Amino acid sequence: MEMTRTKLAEGVYLTCLPARKFKTSLLSAQFVTPLRRETASACALLPAVLRRGTVSCPDMGSLSARLDRLYGARIEYTVRKKGENQCVGFVASLIDDSFAPGGEKLLEPVADLLGELICDPVTERGRFVPAYFESEKTNLLDAIRSIINDKREYADSRLLQTMCADEPYGVPRLGDEAGAERIQPKRLYALYQELIATARLEIFYSGSAPRERVEHAMLSALSALPRDQVRDIALFQPHPPRPEVLRVEEALDVTQGKLGMGFACGSDDYAAMMLGNTLFGGSSNSKLFLNVREKLSLCYYASSLYHRQKRVITVSSGIEFADFQRAYDEILAQLEAVKNGDLEDWELEGARSTLLNAYASMDDSQGKLENFYLGQAATGQSETPEELAEQVRQVTEERVRAAMETVRLDTVYFLRGEESQ
Repeated sequence: MEMTRTKLAEGVYLTCLPARKFKTSLLSAQFVTPLRRETASACALLPAVLRRGTVSCPDMGSLSARLDRLYGARIEYTVRKKGENQCVGFVASLIDDSFAPGGEKLLEPVADLLGELICDPVTERGRFVPAYFESEKTNLLDAIRSIINDKREYADSRLLQTMCADEPYGVPRLGDEAGAERIQPKRLYALYQELIATARLEIFYSGSAPRERVEHAMLSALSALPRDQVRDIALFQPHPPRPEVLRVEEALDVTQGKLGMGFACGSDDYAAMMLGNTLFGGSSNSKLFLNVREKLSLCYYASSLYHRQKRVITVSSGIEFADFQRAYDEILAQLEAVKNGDLEDWELEGARSTLLNAYASMDDSQGKLENFYLGQAATGQSETPEELAEQVRQVTEERVRAAMETVRLDTVYFLRGEESQ
């Protein structure tokens, strides 16, 4: 697969991912803007309101009818967090032209509708339709409030918010409840005008159409897009390690404790860090899973995640309240084992195989490819999955040990029951 990335206009980039094995095409348009606590909720609300209607299709019924005429094409709004940037926009899925009835061309009309959603939303008296605004604001608040219902997701989010409290990376993808409550229609419309004029726009296409045709379709669809002093994306900023470990406890009405641990990483050897984290807790064959969960039964689940953009590793685990200290000590012991190279013969190659399979499987999903390349563009990276896989193949055990030796405990978050002490 030959990926190409071209500049269409000031701050507008098109990434083409040629693919002929899918019966569908994917077309995505994502605005990338620095993640800020004061605007995160409003930015999250914006694509939901835009998806409610355009001047030519002013309600969901007419929008749905237009998509039905395009053989059931779909356009969904998205809100994602990539590094210290927030990515908001739309992803369209449509029948690939090579499978369309009678050879009908669907790329251009879907691109046109995408352009209308961005550039020509339905409004009343110079702002978004009040009913649409209020409805989607309620939905956003419900989504933010519902995070606490999934205690694992809630604890993982609270760990990052605590660890990166003074950094944009600590801001949740949807912002917070207080920020969402403060959103007003006039301010949201002003933010919309600012965003489409100044934020970088990343466009992704996966399908059988040649790049030149995609470029022409998107340039036509976005001809009304204002471009005025386009802002840079937020640059990579490693998490500054603390001189002393930060420890935070929170009590809720839960029957299972959640132990989260955040580690600062001093190595810039990305491939070695990925492999080291996979050995530590990044797969079902990792030390956390096989030892802390399976062998010692100290955790209901235990896994780790390497955040490349912040050079941090986070551990997520579910435990009995009384097992806090034993689980905490054993998680650190398994990290030390990776640092010391205490590995079975199969472990390193098993972890390598896990990563290589993950990179290889991206080619089987247009959604995974779009999400991967959005992450690369939004964080200033340029490697392809194939290039990253080759880097992983070259990693030695010595490099893994050197990289993991820089990992230091930074933050501990424990969610316990209200009655437990």
